[in-house]
Amino acid sequence: MVIGVLQHSTYSQFGNFTGSSLSKISIVLIVVGVSIVLVSLLGHIGAFMENTSMLGSFICILIVILLLELLTGGAFYILHSRTALLKMNSDINRKTREAIYKYDPENRDPINRIQEKLSCCGADTYTDWYRSGGWAKQDAVPDSCCVVKKPGCGQQEEEINKKGCSMAIKLFLLKNIVWVGAVCIGLGITAVFGVLVGICLCLNIKRKNYQNLD
Repeated sequence: MVIGVLQHSTYSQFGNFTGSSLSKISIVLIVVGVSIVLVSLLGHIGAFMENTSMLGSFICILIVILLLELLTGGAFYILHSRTALLKMNSDINRKTREAIYKYDPENRDPINRIQEKLSCCGADTYTDWYRSGGWAKQDAVPDSCCVVKKPGCGQQEEEINKKGCSMAIKLFLLKNIVWVGAVCIGLGITAVFGVLVGICLCLNIKRKNYQNLD
């Protein structure tokens, strides 16, 4: 759940440049995380009370969660496909350049946050700012480009980050997607283990009930 919240917060910062697909996946992770917490509580109570109905519900809900995780994993696989990567690459390049060259109020804060977070400047290179129609200073860059941000530092070329933000965003997102994919696999293994434990507990309780009847 915490991982999903963190990922949603991260992807929201890049939504202007990547679209909403990644943000939707992080919402699924949040839902799965909340469900696992609630289902774990149900499983513990069912095991403690030796209630097969509660354990049966525990198993069924875990299977649903497992299916959600498989769908999320499928979404990550699709994002890694050649076509999806090429589209994401094209969208990031286009939207980042638009944000720099127009520098309108809608994208002003997002591009500045990204330049600070990823230590980058401009779309392809810091000199993109010199050609920006929305940026008033043609011989300087925003202070968010600086290695150490301070007033007026964007006028000193030696104090600014040189790498472009298009590539920085793509590398950051790809690393993030791989990491979250690994988390999904881990959650899936945990869910399978939970289903097996639940089945074993149900069978054990039923066996004990039959023995008591005898």
